[in-house]
Amino acid sequence: MSTTISEATTIPALLAEMAELGDHPAIVDGTTTVTYRDLETRVREVAAAYLSQGVVRGDRVAVWAPNRAEFILAMLGAQLIGASVVPLNTRYTGNEAAVILSRSRAVALVMAEGFLGRSYASALRDAASSLGAAGAVYPGLEHLRVAVTLPGADCAEAGHLCWEEFLAAGTALSAAGLQDAIDQVTPHDVMDILFTSGTTGIPKGVMSAHRQTLSVARAWALGAELSADDRYAIVNPFFHGFGYKAGVITALMAGTTIYPVAVFQPDQLLELIQSAGITVLPGVPTIFTSLLDHPRLSEYDLSSLRFAIAGATAAPATLFHDMVGILGFRTVAQAYGLTECVVATLSRPGETLEHAAQTTGPAVHGVEIRVVDEDGRDVEVGTDGEILLRGDNVMLGYFEDEESTNAAIDPQGWFRTGDVGRFDEHGCLKITDRLKDMFIVGGFNVYPAEVENVLRKHPAVNESAVVGIDDDRMGTVGRAYVLLLHTAEDKPDAVELDAFCRAHLANFKVPREFVFVEDFPRNATGKILKSDLRQVAH
Repeated sequence: MSTTISEATTIPALLAEMAELGDHPAIVDGTTTVTYRDLETRVREVAAAYLSQGVVRGDRVAVWAPNRAEFILAMLGAQLIGASVVPLNTRYTGNEAAVILSRSRAVALVMAEGFLGRSYASALRDAASSLGAAGAVYPGLEHLRVAVTLPGADCAEAGHLCWEEFLAAGTALSAAGLQDAIDQVTPHDVMDILFTSGTTGIPKGVMSAHRQTLSVARAWALGAELSADDRYAIVNPFFHGFGYKAGVITALMAGTTIYPVAVFQPDQLLELIQSAGITVLPGVPTIFTSLLDHPRLSEYDLSSLRFAIAGATAAPATLFHDMVGILGFRTVAQAYGLTECVVATLSRPGETLEHAAQTTGPAVHGVEIRVVDEDGRDVEVGTDGEILLRGDNVMLGYFEDEESTNAAIDPQGWFRTGDVGRFDEHGCLKITDRLKDMFIVGGFNVYPAEVENVLRKHPAVNESAVVGIDDDRMGTVGRAYVLLLHTAEDKPDAVELDAFCRAHLANFKVPREFVFVEDFPRNATGKILKSDLRQVAH
């Protein structure tokens, strides 16, 4: 079976088109299989449930859950009626989640309570109460009107609806009322808001319309030559652009079967590849190096593997060759993107392995790229400069943050990425550095400003500077240089600062190392010279 890539520009149009695939599996999640015909039906049921709770076009709906079928249903159900989805990182602390729920003014929250033994509800309740506002479900979150607990956990948390109870409430809505809400959705409606902390440490919501998110997915699907014959194991988290736009939506655009992977465990992933005949498996390099290092790798049949992208962080020099020669992928590609433009470049079809390992490919359809110097002038081929992007895949802007939007996107529509790169003679882009103060831990962006803001709250910390250092497994990890207050009576050690950070930050943001200093290298104005600290770190 095969299909062409959809040209739909809204989720309602996409689901209606793909429903014609009938009994072809859309999602296989353990023992649960959802066909493409059933997918549209079940998403409409979720949409009706949202409407019954007062969710309307333009509202924000948050989803806090791992990769699973219900995540997809909860997300698409909101988007089907024109609500924007705000995915929450499953590693977030209650504080981090509460800030984004408050900033986005989300009216509904769907969560997988108890994932990996964590009580999201308890963590959120404790954190939200400090915000000081009233709230129907969580004191402190005044806009949140409904919270839903997904199956597999106790939904007895005060104010929460069980998933089945939530769906049942939607059956009272008339078919005409549901269809009227669906018919109002346009390609220009905001489909999702992905929050990223940025260089200020304050979360910024990256807004994309239906037409943009589907354009991103279409570009990725075309580059990967996806079809209904493919079986796509999505290890990249659904809350991240890699797993969501280049994963779920991309697969739906091609009629591909989605296999959600909630937790990356090499044994289980190898078994899934073998038993399901997985053909497509993108991920961060850590995933592939872990598979390559598996002591029983040779015992598994991986002959179905066809396509992979090893992206989101630096890859070992030999990885691409090992992915082909040992894991058996027929094609390994690179791509370049960021939350504001999830897919900007993609390796060319038929690209040599050596060239694919060195560059991220040319611009995808609908995206323009410039590489400019400090004065905004285009540089020559082979010369480093800042990467600017413009086109269909670039965000609308930052949610209710005109100042940051105007700082990032110039009047001609060019988005300043903060990344440094160069074009080669083939028009392919190579990323060489970052202007923005950010590093990537196992595929997740870490913004030092956010970590430094947390450390500043410790009563004994005067200043800190966080930089990324190389790590064989994660690509990069954080190192925090810390200057303590001389007046502090109780001097913390690294263990105490680690625990302090873990109480306020997701674990991937917590520095691996804490180095105490008497002072920092500074410029003439007193600003800390992180470039000097990075040289020491490397």
